[in-house]
Amino acid sequence: MNDTIGLVEDDPNIREIVEAYLTKEGYEVKAVDTAEKAWDVFETGAPDLWVLDIMLPGMDGYEFCKRIRQTSEVPILIISAKDEEVDKILGLELGGDDYLTKPFSPRELVARVKRHLKKWEAMKPLPEQGEEKITAGDFVLNQQERRVYFKGEEIEVTTKEFEILKILGAQENRAFSREELLVKVWGDDYFGSDRAVDDLIKRLRKKMKDLPIETVWGHGYRLRDGSS
Repeated sequence: MNDTIGLVEDDPNIREIVEAYLTKEGYEVKAVDTAEKAWDVFETGAPDLWVLDIMLPGMDGYEFCKRIRQTSEVPILIISAKDEEVDKILGLELGGDDYLTKPFSPRELVARVKRHLKKWEAMKPLPEQGEEKITAGDFVLNQQERRVYFKGEEIEVTTKEFEILKILGAQENRAFSREELLVKVWGDDYFGSDRAVDDLIKRLRKKMKDLPIETVWGHGYRLRDGSS
């Protein structure tokens, strides 16, 4: 089955050109002109990757990206006429995986789509080695089943949330730096700040109140073993 690309772009000329290039490469493209329509696409059958414009009528691309990241780590490639560094950083910190400034080469966009889909495929669950379960107090992570439990309740987590919990849980009480977690979870070619780690931890704490993740000020995070 071919990968599906969600394309959100309100400029009909750009939308048609990008859709044509992606279709030529064999992708199934679901092209829409608003974030509201894109959200309907997401809820009825989430694409394997999003190509997302920032300046949209109604809900803008930043808000859409933020909403997607609440439940999914699917790759998001942002395209925008804004070339300011602050806009790029904001887009990446809200969960974007890449950023292209208009005007851009459609061939370059296709190349980046291929690269991110390849990385996404590599992140999908593989047979786990070592201990099947990781526990810390009321926290349990089942590696083989790719499930997380807290206080006896199963918690829905994204791929990156699962990976960071597995890293922290595999070495209880060890303090990991933000930079170390960024490389381990996002890869060493991630172009964004270490605030992405903070945002992910914040989401986990919201999902699991009293989760024994401690902030190591000026450094990073550790998962306590629950003994203290």
